[in-house]
Amino acid sequence: MQKILTGSQVKDLDANHVKITGESSLKLMESAAESFVTWFLGQGFRKDKKILIAVGAGNNGGDGLAVARMLVERQFQVAILDCYGLVEKFSPDALLNFNLLPKSVQVLKLDVDVFEQASILIDAYLGVGIKGELREEAIQNIQVLNQFHGEKISMDIPSGLASEGVGDKDNCFMANWTVTFEFPKLALLLPDNSRIVGELVNTKIGVSPKAYHQLDTFYFFLEEANIRGMHRIFTRFSYKGDMGKVLLIGGSPGKMGALILCAKSALRTGSGLVTCHMEDSERFIIQTAVPEAMASWGLIPNPEFYDAVGIGPGWGTENRLRLFRQFLQDFKKPIVVDADGLNLLASNPELLSLLPKNSVLTPHIGEFTRLVGSAEDHLERLKMARKFAIENEIILVLKGANTVINLPDGRQIFNSSGTKYMATGGSGDVLTGMITAYLGMGYSPENAALCGVYHHGLAGEIASKSKRRAMIAGDIIDAIPETYIQLNIS
Repeated sequence: MQKILTGSQVKDLDANHVKITGESSLKLMESAAESFVTWFLGQGFRKDKKILIAVGAGNNGGDGLAVARMLVERQFQVAILDCYGLVEKFSPDALLNFNLLPKSVQVLKLDVDVFEQASILIDAYLGVGIKGELREEAIQNIQVLNQFHGEKISMDIPSGLASEGVGDKDNCFMANWTVTFEFPKLALLLPDNSRIVGELVNTKIGVSPKAYHQLDTFYFFLEEANIRGMHRIFTRFSYKGDMGKVLLIGGSPGKMGALILCAKSALRTGSGLVTCHMEDSERFIIQTAVPEAMASWGLIPNPEFYDAVGIGPGWGTENRLRLFRQFLQDFKKPIVVDADGLNLLASNPELLSLLPKNSVLTPHIGEFTRLVGSAEDHLERLKMARKFAIENEIILVLKGANTVINLPDGRQIFNSSGTKYMATGGSGDVLTGMITAYLGMGYSPENAALCGVYHHGLAGEIASKSKRRAMIAGDIIDAIPETYIQLNIS
């Protein structure tokens, strides 16, 4: 799985790559520029307006200079904005790329007057290596750059944003896109920085996997390439019992939709047998809406019959505590807890000790605040989530853009799939059904959480292509089968 390194480790990563492969650092810079240009060309930007590239003296500036050369070779009009001062300040590789600039590339003084000529501004000023407070000159340069009114694109990271920090909007370049190299820097994944980062694009530049080996981190990035190997393989002799017997506890008068969505998503994910447990007054709703599912009510007889249990969607909290406590005392396999199951844990923290180890909790930020506590920003929330998962020996899935799977061993895994159009009621109930389904199929709790989160996000991406902001949770369920086709999973 892709490691997410700190800004200070990036220099070590580059050095390791050069040592292992024998390639020059200049070649790695060239690869970064090529990956950026490949993305840029795919956006269909017009060639009749000038492109400005703001260049600093470091290697980020060197990337920008290489991009300038490559775009000119493709008949774009490019000018460099001088944010470096003296040529003597350039890093060695940046200087080499400066000397390779075509003669047609103008070097302009940074001034708002030159903005009228251009439709695109590429930010290659400050990179991942910034530490501490910005110099006053840098702040002034960024504030001038932010007065540009066309498309603004940052290379690797927006200037002024520390690679592991929450940025100050007044002192950071405000990008429409950020095209980052090899792995997303932590700051790019924080919702607090969303208006600074804009749309995030992660491009590979060919760094040797061995270059990462001695660089430690507990942050990781979950990508498509990781998923296929996590799935269990079933044969033609597999039957519905092999595909998992799952129990979903939830629903209440007026909130049966949550349980219906959960049941449908579990079935579409591949569960062999799904039973929904609810109040007896609501059983006809479930058996009408989801005829493939069975229904139960009252006490839960023989809970060990089930391979996996998901609890909470639409359940309510009134008069649920006794049943929840009894169930936790009786069922010893890892479970999935969402929605009102989380709210019961929050109001009755003594129940946490009854949770089976490696159970999967799936809070959104509001539920997380009730369960774990309030945080000043998402960076602090991540620290709290990691500590909570370790101390309680559970898997905490902190939902949102780039959902973070917090594991009991301290690893924090950011998901790469998903779309803003998934911010709709019932989306979380779909995820609960999917994770429970994978648990029921015999996946490890870790793999169940990772596969559930990734396929959920991918289904959202697929459904949103035709639905956009009109997408609803049921559309995500309808797209689950396509995720298996797209990932070639039988």
